[in-house]
Amino acid sequence: MTGLPHTAAAPPRAFAALRAIGALILREMGTRYGRTPGGYLWALLEPLGMIILLAFAWSLLAKSPSLGTSFLLFKGTGLLVLTLVTTLSNLVGRSMMFSKALLFYPRITWIDAILARFVLNSLVLITVMSLILAGILIHEDIRTVLAWDKIGLAVLLSVLLGFGTGCLNCYLFQRFIAWQTAWAILTRPLFLISGVIVVYEDMPALAQAVLWFNPVLHLTGIMRDGFYPIYTPQYISVTYLATWIVVPMVMGLLLLRQYHRDLLNR
Repeated sequence: MTGLPHTAAAPPRAFAALRAIGALILREMGTRYGRTPGGYLWALLEPLGMIILLAFAWSLLAKSPSLGTSFLLFKGTGLLVLTLVTTLSNLVGRSMMFSKALLFYPRITWIDAILARFVLNSLVLITVMSLILAGILIHEDIRTVLAWDKIGLAVLLSVLLGFGTGCLNCYLFQRFIAWQTAWAILTRPLFLISGVIVVYEDMPALAQAVLWFNPVLHLTGIMRDGFYPIYTPQYISVTYLATWIVVPMVMGLLLLRQYHRDLLNR
């Protein structure tokens, strides 16, 4: 009989956590997107404009992209994966700062803030990615056999990598203020070294040896493997990607669990 109260109390606690996450999601929908000029439309137009600009500029320099005939599709399959990772790593990294005032309430925890921001922005970014890539395929009348398993794997690993690095950033951004600037500087070259411009196989041998350690390069390879049937990248390592996902995630969550109160009082 003594165990019954604990069993009965478990569902309300889980339900309270879901309610807190849902409330935080609604709050961010109103503040991040609802009050911004253009709102969700800007989330779509910003990457689309970048893809169009890249495709146009590169079409002036080369007769055809590294894969296929569409500059838009080639740049889109690379840039959108990179955007998914970097945007999530930044937004998840600022989760506690974004919801700091609410985290002093006992019903809302630091993990609620992280999960709410991750879920909302993952859904928005994946929707944007889907709309842009589908629009490119339709607009340019590209007939190809899509490998949905590989596309799904690329998207899943991208959001998990963004979440994992975001968890570690969530601690580092608050503990070391200079890390926000350092992170922005460190991630800026990713645009050039993640396969957005050219595929891994077209890079010089020395560049291949060094850039193989960039996890985003593996993600763009998986994504393009799903869009281009003739492309079969041999350099992909899902195990290596999993290491980049799990290690920062575990470190970040453990540090936040230990020091979240100190961070809130800084």
